[in-house]
Amino acid sequence: MSRETIKYLIDLIPEKDIETIYKVLVRFVPEDEPTEDELQAIAEAKADKSPTIPHEAINWD
Repeated sequence: MSRETIKYLIDLIPEKDIETIYKVLVRFVPEDEPTEDELQAIAEAKADKSPTIPHEAINWD
């Protein structure tokens, strides 16, 4: 199957189903590998054990 065939088939999808098809197709797009800075930031976030504030303790008014 060629890319042109897939593009043609996508044009046949009803408008109401476009979001669903998008969610499926986006899973096939390769992700970029994280950079060293991103990996370091993720590690720091996972290691952070600072206290949090409970939802009830916030004055939302």
